[in-house]
Amino acid sequence: MARAPRLALAGELHYLLQLGHNGQPAFIDDGDRETYLAMLREAAMQYRVAVHAYAVLDSEVHLLATPGEPDALSRVMQSLGRRYVSGFNRRHARSGTLWQGRFRAALIDGEALGHDATLQVELQPVAAGLAGAAGEWPWSSAAHHLGQRRDPLITEHTSYWSLGNTPFEREHVHALKLQEGLPPATARRVERAVLQGRPVGPAPFLGRIEGRTGRPLQVKPRGRPARLSK
Repeated sequence: MARAPRLALAGELHYLLQLGHNGQPAFIDDGDRETYLAMLREAAMQYRVAVHAYAVLDSEVHLLATPGEPDALSRVMQSLGRRYVSGFNRRHARSGTLWQGRFRAALIDGEALGHDATLQVELQPVAAGLAGAAGEWPWSSAAHHLGQRRDPLITEHTSYWSLGNTPFEREHVHALKLQEGLPPATARRVERAVLQGRPVGPAPFLGRIEGRTGRPLQVKPRGRPARLSK
């Protein structure tokens, strides 16, 4: 069966997931992570993609981004696939594939779930046991949003700006949210949407995406429609 075309829309928030082949490491050391992020920044600038959050683990990459054009996300990831994989293989004297198929992606309602998605991305190193707190992992956007450093890769999403009127207020609220963590149901909802490639958000958002794409996205009630009484 042919794969369904990936749903990507200009101006909408997307959660992207890239997985190492068979769970194998795609990053051996910090030099690999530095190279990947430098290439991501170049590709994002070239293809007009705003990166709002990221986390580079050992065998996974989580990204939150908004493309300027519908095919921009694919172009960025294809560029990374060509350049990073060839460099990784040369550096580590290996050959063959590195990633597990094509990247996963889901449209996210930025207004309703934008900040939750940012938290989900930045909490990945903690969930993976790589750091005790999100801000301790240097290969994510958490330090930027906490005011610990300025990250030139990051374009802050409107959901982050809504946290407060000043940088201090936004950083403080973001820190509290990271400490609290996401409700498990919310985390599962976003994760399931990414793995299935389906948009996630309230009914009005799904209806708007249906209108833009012509794809049925909302679950229809089962059974026969109710008969109208005469």
